[in-house]
Amino acid sequence: MFKIVKRRELNPTVTELVIEAPLVAKKAKAGQFIIVRARDDSERIPLTVAGTDPEAGTVSIIFQVVGAGTMQLNAVKEGECVHDFVGPLGKPTAIEGLKSVCVVGGGVGCAIALPVARALHAQGTKVTGIIGFRSKDLLILEDEFKACCDELIVVTDDGSYGRKAVVTVPLKEKLEAGAQFDEVITIGPLIMMKFVVATTKPFGVKTTVSMNPIMVDGTGMCGGCRLTVGGQTKFACVDGPDFDGFEVDFDEALKRGGMYKPFEAHAREAECNLLNKEVQ
Repeated sequence: MFKIVKRRELNPTVTELVIEAPLVAKKAKAGQFIIVRARDDSERIPLTVAGTDPEAGTVSIIFQVVGAGTMQLNAVKEGECVHDFVGPLGKPTAIEGLKSVCVVGGGVGCAIALPVARALHAQGTKVTGIIGFRSKDLLILEDEFKACCDELIVVTDDGSYGRKAVVTVPLKEKLEAGAQFDEVITIGPLIMMKFVVATTKPFGVKTTVSMNPIMVDGTGMCGGCRLTVGGQTKFACVDGPDFDGFEVDFDEALKRGGMYKPFEAHAREAECNLLNKEVQ
């Protein structure tokens, strides 16, 4: 069992948990993920490692409450334990040798982008951060990004904080002004990453995307996380989660992701009803 030693609400729908998992903390690198189950009958949830403290033996995960599984995870209190915490899984983000990188995060995807930005900063890379949210009340991890970015640009869709724009606007401005990025690393909603790739492609800047399709086992056996990359079938859990953004078939990924929305909604409603009964 894996104890929750700290929990923090980052905004009304996003929670950070710090969990005792010394073996994972010792091995995990930026870009890798774990699979967690809140209870023995919960679904498996893949979550990127948001941070580690090898000395304390703890791992941080950040998640958005969107379905039954994340509702169950969010209900686990500080001092209690989650049933499973398996990892690290996937390949670490390749950052060796990079001198100047733009890290672009969107929404809760910023929780995945942060450890990458930290790892780049730690090796002496110049890091330009662009993070975007729908509104100010959904903003997360700004201070943490400031600590590891040479420049940080915050945008919101409605202009309630930072600059009123989407992340591709300042990114395009940087590229048009002649910014010499070795690579752009983008993590967030599929549609956002699709448009980031469309923005960088005319400039020929290598762009890495972090894919997070539906997963079950995390070992490549179930095939649920398959993607088409460069005309070939890849599995996000073992071949990724990072891929060359110019090679990813985003339209297919968006279509596959949308297939599960009715099931997710049904499971969330059932879990809400169960939690309400438990409260009563």
